[in-house]
Amino acid sequence: MTTPAPEAPEPDTKDWTWVLERPCPECGYDAASVDRERLGTLVREDAAAWAEVLARPRATERPHPGTWSPTEYACHVRDVHSVFAERVALVLAEDGPTFANWDQDATAVEDRYDRQRPEVVLPQLTEAAEQVAAAYDAVPDDAWQRPGLRSNGSAFTLDTLARYHLHDVVHHRWDVRLAGR
Repeated sequence: MTTPAPEAPEPDTKDWTWVLERPCPECGYDAASVDRERLGTLVREDAAAWAEVLARPRATERPHPGTWSPTEYACHVRDVHSVFAERVALVLAEDGPTFANWDQDATAVEDRYDRQRPEVVLPQLTEAAEQVAAAYDAVPDDAWQRPGLRSNGSAFTLDTLARYHLHDVVHHRWDVRLAGR
C-alpha cells in the first residue's frame, strides 16, 4: 500500500531576484557583500552546516502540515545545487541561454521528498554542492558577466546567478533553524 503524499506547502510564486539589490530581511543574506572569490567556499560551508540540521532527532517531521521538514528542505537544497550546476555550465557553453523552467513543487511531490532519509540526503546534498562549488571556483575572471535568462525572463549574469543561488540555500537553512529540534 502506498502512503499518500502529505499536504503540499503553498507554492512559492514570489520573484526572489530582489535579493540581488538589497539584503533579505528574513535571513540577512546580502548579495552585494559576498566576495565572488569565496562563492565556492560559501556553498561548501552551507552544505556542511546541513549535517547538524539533518542529525536532529525530528529532522523528518514537519513543523506544520503545509511546511516542509528539515529533510524535505535538504532535498530541495540538493536539487537546487544540481539545477544551478547545470545553469552555470549552460552559461559557459552558450551565448545568452534561456534556462529551462524547474517546477520545484512538482519535483518535491514526484521525488517524494517526504519519504527520503536524512542519512541518504546528506551525502547527496554534499556531492551536489561540491559540483556547483567546483564550477564556481573554475569560472574564468572574464566569464562572470556572461548572460543567461530564466524562463520567466529574469536576466542574470553568471555573477548574479551565483549570488542568487547562494541566497536560496542560505535562506533555506534559515527556514529550518528551529524546525526538527
